[in-house]
Amino acid sequence: MYQDERMTVILKYLSNHDRIDIETICEMNNVSRDTARRDLVKLEELGKIVRTRGGAKLPSFTYEVHNYEQRLKKASHIKSQIGKFAATLIRDGDHIILDASTTVQFVAENLASRNNTVVTNSIDIASILSQKEDTTIHLLGGSLNNKHRSIYGSRTIEQVSDYKVNKLFLGACGISAEGLSVPVEEEGYLMREMIKRSDKVIVLTDSTKFNKTFFQKVCDLDAIDIVVTDEKIDQNMKEIVENYSIELMIVPGSKSEES
Repeated sequence: MYQDERMTVILKYLSNHDRIDIETICEMNNVSRDTARRDLVKLEELGKIVRTRGGAKLPSFTYEVHNYEQRLKKASHIKSQIGKFAATLIRDGDHIILDASTTVQFVAENLASRNNTVVTNSIDIASILSQKEDTTIHLLGGSLNNKHRSIYGSRTIEQVSDYKVNKLFLGACGISAEGLSVPVEEEGYLMREMIKRSDKVIVLTDSTKFNKTFFQKVCDLDAIDIVVTDEKIDQNMKEIVENYSIELMIVPGSKSEES
């Protein structure tokens, strides 16, 4: 077995377990301890793992964020299912905030309730909802981030602070025991203000976002009321979420994922 094949086996194991030890690597790949260590050194050089005493784990901190179109395509089947399910949580007449995440865009696409007032910093969500005649849209002002197709900045935060809504639907770049996090400071400040202005905070996230931490912390887990996710959530993260008395909604039949 070539090194790249062995490294793939290690990463596949880590996708389902918190850690891996040298003995497990030797057994899975039928290699010596020295070869197993060399494979871990290579994986660490590539930024894929963090070596630990006697083994390795996946890195919790990450800074890799794709542009909006790339994120929209990634795990789009699961995101669509999560968004469709979350849209059923909106009642006629609700005043809501929809942030500019790709998963939340699927909420807008599946919105079936009537006479809603929607505040958003997403130009795509505003465009989608403009097709619904009975929906009032407040598109926040500020600077346009072309890469992520969202409005941000001090003016955006100031405008959000003028509103009060029933529900906030928020995407997550990273969610861990430390809370929600995002890679950009301005985005984190805006999301934090959105949370303050909402009676109920609903986080939508596919299971790939769990156990990841980005540069800017948004909030602790106790600021969240509901998490909507897919069936691949690991047991450890499930217990952490439930320990904070967060209502965990797992979308039925959401294991499959598009390539």
